[in-house]
Amino acid sequence: MSTIGIIGAGAIGSAFAKALSRQGIPLVIANSRGPETLAGLVAELGPTARAVTREEAAAQDIVLVAVNWSKLPTALAGLPDFGGRIVIDANNSIEAPSFKPVDLQGRPSSEVFAEWVPGARVVKAFNHLLARLLEADPASEGGKRVLFLSGDDAQAKAEVGALIDQLGFFGIDLGELSVGARLVQFPGGPLPVLNLVKFD
Repeated sequence: MSTIGIIGAGAIGSAFAKALSRQGIPLVIANSRGPETLAGLVAELGPTARAVTREEAAAQDIVLVAVNWSKLPTALAGLPDFGGRIVIDANNSIEAPSFKPVDLQGRPSSEVFAEWVPGARVVKAFNHLLARLLEADPASEGGKRVLFLSGDDAQAKAEVGALIDQLGFFGIDLGELSVGARLVQFPGGPLPVLNLVKFD
């Protein structure tokens, strides 16, 4: 497995990093304050994790972005074209900590997000579960905790789906971003925060 990049070390970014580390998947993680401020998190994650600059995190073949909505333009500004690499949109169009929805003029949040990551194959995933559930053991009640994904590129979705499976979750493909991203969008979609389990 190639190294996964993470931009954002808040609740979701850190939970995703813990899920990767649990499976021994190498990762690099970046935040707005610099790699040295992530020493404690990296020590907790173990030997498969490194703190890096956002440029190095963004250079990986698969990059998850989980940043407060208002800070996303700054977090992604000036990065090189993604050149067809996969970017996982794990963001929700709300303002923390008030959870006030951002007015996107009726557009799905992933459509807006895609404009900030030119050249990327965007897959919406890892945004609908609470962080504590994302970092917890995905085996639950005798089944597997469900994660949704959507995107317009079939190969990109297949790669993210394989990663979801490797992490021990059960992935459900919701189709293209125009449909699936709206279903998991918070606020507005019917699926966020639902803790669903797939039984064999």
